[in-house]
Amino acid sequence: MKPHTILLLALASALPASSEPAATADTPKPATFARFVPERMDDFAWENDLIAFRAYGPALRDGAENSGIDCWLKRVPYPIVNKWYAEDKQGKSYHKDHGEGLDSYKVGASAGCGGTAILINGKHERLETFTTHEVIAVTPQQSTFKLSYQREIDGTVYGEQKTITITLGKRLFQVESLFLKDGKPAPGLTVSVGLTTHDGNATPFSDKDKGWIATWETLDDSELGTGARIKPADLASITTVESDVHDESHIYLITRTDDAGKIRYEAGYGWKKAGAIQSRDDWADALSR
Repeated sequence: MKPHTILLLALASALPASSEPAATADTPKPATFARFVPERMDDFAWENDLIAFRAYGPALRDGAENSGIDCWLKRVPYPIVNKWYAEDKQGKSYHKDHGEGLDSYKVGASAGCGGTAILINGKHERLETFTTHEVIAVTPQQSTFKLSYQREIDGTVYGEQKTITITLGKRLFQVESLFLKDGKPAPGLTVSVGLTTHDGNATPFSDKDKGWIATWETLDDSELGTGARIKPADLASITTVESDVHDESHIYLITRTDDAGKIRYEAGYGWKKAGAIQSRDDWADALSR
C-alpha cells in the first residue's frame, strides 16, 4: 500500500462519526405530510423537507396548551412525523436529538410560531386548541388541511377556520384564516399573528416595509429563528409585548380581516443545526426574500 493511501485511511479513521443517519436505499424521499394524531392527545402535525410543526387539539383543551403552533426542529430532508411518534411510544423520546432533530421548542399558552389571536380591548385573545380538523390533500409536493377553532368571549362566539398549506422546499407554511363572530364572517376584525419570545430569551426584530417579524434565540446547543410574514399592504402595525407573566411575551403582526373576514400570512423557522440558516442575518435575509 502506498504511503499517501495509508495516510488517508488513518485520517478517515480519526474523523468522528456523523451524528446524522446515513442515507440508504430505504431512506424515504423528501415529501410534505400532514395528519391528525389521535394517539398523542389529538395533535395535528405537518412537515416538508425543511420544517415540521404541530398544533394542539380537543384532548388538551383543559390544559395550558392553546392555539399556538409548535416547531419540531428537523435536520433531515425525509419525513419524520410518523417515525417520531412511533418511536416515542416505544420509549425513544422526540425531545432528544437522535440525529434527525427534536422537539425542544416550548409553546404552552403562547402563540408559538405563528399562532393567531383576536385583539379585544387591547388583549390578545387566543381561541384555545382546535376543535375540528379536515385533511384536504396530501401529496409529496404539497399538503393542505384545515383546523377550526372556537371560543366564547364576553357572550360572543368567535371562530377561526385556519387553512394551512405546506409546500416542498419552502421554509414558511401558508395560512388563509376565516374569522367568525357568532357563526358569520367577521370583516374588519383586528387580529394578531404572534411569535413567542420565550419570556424574553429570544430577541425580536422586524421589517415593516417587507411585512415580517422574527425572533432569534439560543436553544439548547444551537440557535433558532422563527418568523411570520404578511403582505405589507395588509399590515396595520408591529408590536412587541414584554411581560412578567409566563408565555405572554411576544412580537406581533397586527392586521385586520378583509371584507370576507379573512387574513393571509406565512410562518416558519430556521434552525442553525439544520445547516442552511446560520445567523440572525441569514434569517432576516431569508424572510426578506
